[in-house]
Amino acid sequence: MTQTPQSAPYTTTNAGIPAESDEHSLTVSPNGPILLQDHYLIEKMAQFNRERVPERVVHAKGSGAYGILEVTNDISQFTKADLFQPGKRTEMLARFSTVAGELGSPDTWRDPRGFALKFYTEHGNYDLVGNNTPVFFVRDPMKFQDFIRSQKRHPATGLRNNDMQWDFWTLSPESAHQVTWLMGDRGIPKTYRHMNGYSSHTYMWINAGGEKFWVKYHIKTDQGIDFLTQEQADELAGKDADLHRRDLYEAIERGDHPSWTVHVQVMPFDDAPDYRFNPFDLTKVWPHGDYPLIEVGRMTLNKNPEDYFIHIEQAAFEPSNMVPGIGPSPDKMLLGRLFSYPDTHRYRIGPNYTQLPPNRPRVQVSSYAKDGPMRYEPAHTARPYAPNSYGGPAAAVDQFGEAAGWQTAGEMVREAYRLHREDDDFGQPHTMVRQVLDEAARDRLVSNVTGHLLQGVSRPVLDRALQYWRNIDKEIGDRIANNVNGG
Repeated sequence: MTQTPQSAPYTTTNAGIPAESDEHSLTVSPNGPILLQDHYLIEKMAQFNRERVPERVVHAKGSGAYGILEVTNDISQFTKADLFQPGKRTEMLARFSTVAGELGSPDTWRDPRGFALKFYTEHGNYDLVGNNTPVFFVRDPMKFQDFIRSQKRHPATGLRNNDMQWDFWTLSPESAHQVTWLMGDRGIPKTYRHMNGYSSHTYMWINAGGEKFWVKYHIKTDQGIDFLTQEQADELAGKDADLHRRDLYEAIERGDHPSWTVHVQVMPFDDAPDYRFNPFDLTKVWPHGDYPLIEVGRMTLNKNPEDYFIHIEQAAFEPSNMVPGIGPSPDKMLLGRLFSYPDTHRYRIGPNYTQLPPNRPRVQVSSYAKDGPMRYEPAHTARPYAPNSYGGPAAAVDQFGEAAGWQTAGEMVREAYRLHREDDDFGQPHTMVRQVLDEAARDRLVSNVTGHLLQGVSRPVLDRALQYWRNIDKEIGDRIANNVNGG
């Protein structure tokens, strides 16, 4: 019978052998040299030297918990996906994170928050990788790496650098919508429990009859939206750098289980070509007046991980994990991420990362993947190749159907999306400033941007930043310019 840490009567090595001492190395006399045959000392030192895996390049600092998704509405007319059928309850894992900071960075830096979900469905894992904003800074994966580097540390000084951030943003006008979100109240949520989550990307849903729809996910906090002011956030960064991680853990520990109501926007498949905005552009939203929210169900986090490193640091989310009834869209950023996420997991935590506890599907895996470091589960295949005549397995096309897609044709090009009739980079952020924010929120936006620009942004970049804000909203831009220029 396996001993638990609470009932184990003695310390053991990693092989389960009783340890000879918790305090003293094996030496020649009390003052003599340490002996190489002290294998337990060698094991402890070697394990310690290797106990860190590389931190995530982005979303390094985060927190998470297990929970349940319960479907409360019948949306089966839109998707055959197992987890979205009426009354279905699916176990899940959520991880929240900051984007640009390192593993030890404060939780209260102004930054988007990652909102990654893993659902353990009857047809394998479904991962939804999003943020607490419905849009993103860029629309093409060619620019993603450059964007992230502009938010990291300056190569010469090793310091965070606002000049790099505004240099990139002002040379990438498609960033305006996300930057407006970031510099507003939602740029620093009060806690992870007080923020929404969004798929941001557009996905495809397929119903049992083969009909296809375009969808966006909106995961609305039941605790209510709340935020920290810049001044509060700066103070808390010094007082409690792990505020958001601590809050989530302690809330669940005391039984105050946070929940979110899951909604989707559904666009008929044939609406996409002539919609007024490009529906696959990650810098755009679909106005709710065009495609209202449809309730799906409730997500509740009710179980803290027993070990943070095992269950959260090693958690691997990837948008390529799509179950029958769900598929990708022509969103270029999404298509780039289908490769990028699993590739970084193979580098960071190894090629067999799907066998780790948080990533392991709750169904039997019958994959022809084979061997590699740290593999400990068999492939459950009759022979290590396909096809074979010894019992398979074989792809169940008749049972689940082929993955649905969309038609496209044309020359191979390196070009931006085809423009739809209302596509531009500044229109939606202007609508946000004027129709979503109230006067007090606009005042805080001006204050937040002003403070950020006054922290080391050089004059040529500063001039572009002021014009950037005038392009979003002339009054807001003029107010920021007046503050920055000492008016």
